[in-house]
Amino acid sequence: MKKFLYLFSFVILTFSAMAQNNTITPQVNVNGEGSIKIKPDYAIITMGAEIKDADSVKAKKQNDEIIAKMIQVIKKSSVDEKDYQTQRVNLYKSRDYQEKKDYFVASQTITITLRNLDNYESLMADLITAGANNIQGVEFKSTQTEKFASEIRAKAVLDAKKKAEDYAKALNQNIGKALIISDQSSVNIPRVYAMKTAAFSADAAAQEQTLAVGEIEISTNVNVVFELK
Repeated sequence: MKKFLYLFSFVILTFSAMAQNNTITPQVNVNGEGSIKIKPDYAIITMGAEIKDADSVKAKKQNDEIIAKMIQVIKKSSVDEKDYQTQRVNLYKSRDYQEKKDYFVASQTITITLRNLDNYESLMADLITAGANNIQGVEFKSTQTEKFASEIRAKAVLDAKKKAEDYAKALNQNIGKALIISDQSSVNIPRVYAMKTAAFSADAAAQEQTLAVGEIEISTNVNVVFELK
């Protein structure tokens, strides 16, 4: 009998403890936002040359000659040696099905980190003059991105806290510690794709402005769950 009472008491205590552990903590779930726009201060230029010829050797040779001239242009500019690099070298056979002829395509791409945007117009014009005919993209970036991203994250959390306090105040309650934080940050970087080489030339018209860097938008959206007391 004593053993039965002991087991019965143990079961009651166990269920009581489980009930306490399953108690739902009052919570308030809010979103916080923060954003800023900053001006880019450098660019990543990806461009090169593509040559088609029925002879693979000729295609590769012509392509190499253009790339060599491009590298000479880059060396004469203010671009540091560590800021340009060959990315892709391709040579493959293709076919023109309309004319029913086979030909070879030789291509090579160079990525340039241009840290002085004032030299953008002249550098692009000189590279086109050297024979570059394939601009894959120009990506504008800022060296201050991480600095501002950190500030915006803090701003978004404070925004979430302010919203939570407003809701709690309307209920005559207070918020406690943060229980869950989830981040949804993004950086919108302006980028120009597949630019036409006709936009640049060696004549005076090439000196007209063709660069519009825009702004980099850094935005953060955080979801915070606060304890409600």
